[in-house]
Amino acid sequence: MAVLGAQLVFSLIVFSFLQKLSSFYSFGRWLLAGRLVRYLHPSDEELKKAAGIQSNGNLKGKGKRHDTRKGANNKEVKEETFTIPRSTPISLDTTKVEAIDLIHLHYYEEYLWIVDFALSAVIVYTLTEIYYMFGHANEMNISIIWCLLAIGFCTRILISQTVAYFKAEDGGERILIVTFGFFCLVLAMGVLVVDENVLEFGLGAGYKNFSDGATLLLQKEGVESAGPVHFLTFKIILAFVCAIIGALMTFPGLRMSKLHLDSLKYSKENPAKQILLHLNFILPYVILFLWIKPIGRDILCGLNWRITTKVFSESVFDNFRIVTFAVMCILRLMLLPTHVQSHLNSAYEKVESIRKESGRISNIEIKKMVARVFYFVSVVVIQYVVPVIILLFMAFLYKTLGDYSWSGTFGETAENYINSFRKEPTVSNITSSTNKTRTMLDEAENLSVAFSDLRAVFTPLFYRGILSFLTWWICASWTLAMTFGLYYHTRAEA
Repeated sequence: MAVLGAQLVFSLIVFSFLQKLSSFYSFGRWLLAGRLVRYLHPSDEELKKAAGIQSNGNLKGKGKRHDTRKGANNKEVKEETFTIPRSTPISLDTTKVEAIDLIHLHYYEEYLWIVDFALSAVIVYTLTEIYYMFGHANEMNISIIWCLLAIGFCTRILISQTVAYFKAEDGGERILIVTFGFFCLVLAMGVLVVDENVLEFGLGAGYKNFSDGATLLLQKEGVESAGPVHFLTFKIILAFVCAIIGALMTFPGLRMSKLHLDSLKYSKENPAKQILLHLNFILPYVILFLWIKPIGRDILCGLNWRITTKVFSESVFDNFRIVTFAVMCILRLMLLPTHVQSHLNSAYEKVESIRKESGRISNIEIKKMVARVFYFVSVVVIQYVVPVIILLFMAFLYKTLGDYSWSGTFGETAENYINSFRKEPTVSNITSSTNKTRTMLDEAENLSVAFSDLRAVFTPLFYRGILSFLTWWICASWTLAMTFGLYYHTRAEA
């Protein structure tokens, strides 16, 4: 039996080609460069002129674009420090964000790698799924590896940012992460005791299938064991995993709520864009309700006795939940420039806000306040994009490991037609008289038996339960953080 087959070579060739192409054309760079406008901090001469301070003439003004890129690194120039009244009217010049402006930003390389790798992995996953649909049914689907790699890279970025927030001494980032993590721990324990008729994860049936398969495998190997841990212990472990996920999703959720409110403020004259922005923010809530059985499956599949209209069949409904993640990802990327521009506009708002305050402020503080907004843009983009990429590839894993069929979306006739092209496993009748060839055949057979035993333990039913819950929980913790952020920015700051 071919464990990987031709799809391994095929996916590696396609992925290598896409990676070579990304050095000339980067999708992540295309999303940002040339589409955004940033604010430049005022020069010392402009600040003195606005405040009515006489210039000493020692410092000659340079182009602010030159100051932004190189002035901070030029140690030979000693910057003059002076103060001006906070009520001084300050004007900020604007310029387009070019690729060269983004290169030196922290986390920008990580952002490019994540987005370009995710795009390549999506293409490889799509082509591999097409091959697997018509190829050998007994081959391991290699697209699972690309999904796991994408999720792993995104998780590493989130962990590094969360650790950076946690190490900050000044500010409440550390206590916020810990508090939200403990809140998610308690909430996850409550979610895990909800009946399967309300939240249809299938954890109970999946874990029982896994436990029975593991017990039979241990008995087959001659190991005396009562099986894996108890289901309650498994739920407790899962709850702690949920707490960690909640802590990682804290700042991405809070950031998303702030970007959403700012984007709505700058899109008042464009009703179509406002509709897309609201849909972009509401879609995660809709996805969560699809897992609530009385609201999702019972209504859309016509299982409720009061509802006679059947929108989807049950197999199509399962695929519909997966497709909604792809729709959310596409919509989120479409609105990425709008949300990032709303962050860059906060530089102007900060300058305007200090005019309402009394006292004086130094020129260094004004420059840092304006420049910090642009230097932080890569962090903002990562917090905006990474959760969606994780959810997209978790949905892909849920579909592939859960053994769902894309062809089932188009009905039973289409599914039967596609299955007619799939190749069934063939038994090899090759014999050999040499001991070396016989040994190789025995090892291949033993490997095939080992994979079959593992598949009997880690069945699609088990994957459906665990991946359904984890995908839903990632979306739930992220959405919960967005909800808290929305309340804070609309109520607490008002």
